[in-house]
Amino acid sequence: MSDLTHLDATGAAHMVDVGAKADTRREAVATGRIEMSAEAARAIREGTALKGDVLAVARVAGIMAAKRTAELIPLCHPLPLTRVAIDLAVDETGVTATATAATAGKTGVEMEALTAVSVTLLTIYDMAKAIDKGMTIGGVQLLTKTGGKSGDWAR
Repeated sequence: MSDLTHLDATGAAHMVDVGAKADTRREAVATGRIEMSAEAARAIREGTALKGDVLAVARVAGIMAAKRTAELIPLCHPLPLTRVAIDLAVDETGVTATATAATAGKTGVEMEALTAVSVTLLTIYDMAKAIDKGMTIGGVQLLTKTGGKSGDWAR
């Protein structure tokens, strides 16, 4: 269990003490996709969905989610994010979301990027479900992370 930093010597969950760590620049990029009918993708791309501008609302939702990650994931530290960006690419069968989160701090922003992507995709589902209730969300994954003690990582 010693490799799992959120478990103490007895196996109990705890928040890791990062107080002694140096502040470093950290960034994480995550991605995911929502698959849908051509009709739903067209409505999103053309901005004709009944609920409004799906992409704009989803982008804001993802940014808001990244900022609230510590409230959603029990052992995450609240972080002073310096950047959250959501990129959305619509094609004939769905939307791919890519989230970038950055901070200058003591712990990484992987969870913030993953949370941002997840909520972005859930928001797209919510806003387009009147057109296609059969949409599927998948492929949510970390692409890269930079900074910190463990160094850089890329898929």
